[in-house]
Amino acid sequence: MRHNNKTVPHVSIVIPTLNEGSNIDKLLDGIREEMRDEDFEVVVVDGGSEDDTVSKAKRLGARVMYDYEGKGSSLVRGLRSARGDVLVSMDADLSHRPVELRLLIDGIDIGYDVCMGSRFIAGGGTDDMPLLRRLGNKFFVLLVNVLFHSNYSDLCYGYRSFRRTALSKLRLREKGFGIETEINIEAVKRHLRVIEVPSKEKKRNAGTGKLRTFSDGYVILGTIVRSFIG
Repeated sequence: MRHNNKTVPHVSIVIPTLNEGSNIDKLLDGIREEMRDEDFEVVVVDGGSEDDTVSKAKRLGARVMYDYEGKGSSLVRGLRSARGDVLVSMDADLSHRPVELRLLIDGIDIGYDVCMGSRFIAGGGTDDMPLLRRLGNKFFVLLVNVLFHSNYSDLCYGYRSFRRTALSKLRLREKGFGIETEINIEAVKRHLRVIEVPSKEKKRNAGTGKLRTFSDGYVILGTIVRSFIG
């Protein structure tokens, strides 16, 4: 990682992991290539991998932490421990393209508090969303927009960036897959400056995905309801 004698990096990239040994080295190599002219750190928050995820991450220069409560808990722990001025959340399965990092970083550098990747605006897209999940995502986007007077095009997508000072304003409690939805809602409730930028989601490179359409759909719905009545 390049630091130019600075005490802290400009960008921190936070990646929750669980048994991503087949992907993490390729991801970190891609990040390093894309960020070769940037001061950055990578924070991997592992949920108890039984493969070589952690050893590969350490060998490639990532700072490794541990959290066993779920994706949301891991993400929040990593973001709060990150040292950069710009914080980026990223999945470990190679569905998020490192080539888009610059766009997410620029969104914060030009003045926004949160910059969210969207698969459903011009220039975005997805190779990994079956019809049922696509319909579910559209329903949840509509529900959040109606209840919270927002204007989102995407909701359940984890490729996004944050201004460090804005993160402390988000009251994040979700431990699992409701975390992305909670971030969207909290950003609106705290009157943060939000921008969406196009993102093209790729299929998982290797391994088994953790998302479960119906059970995690109920989790997301519960997150929306709790945020509305809370």
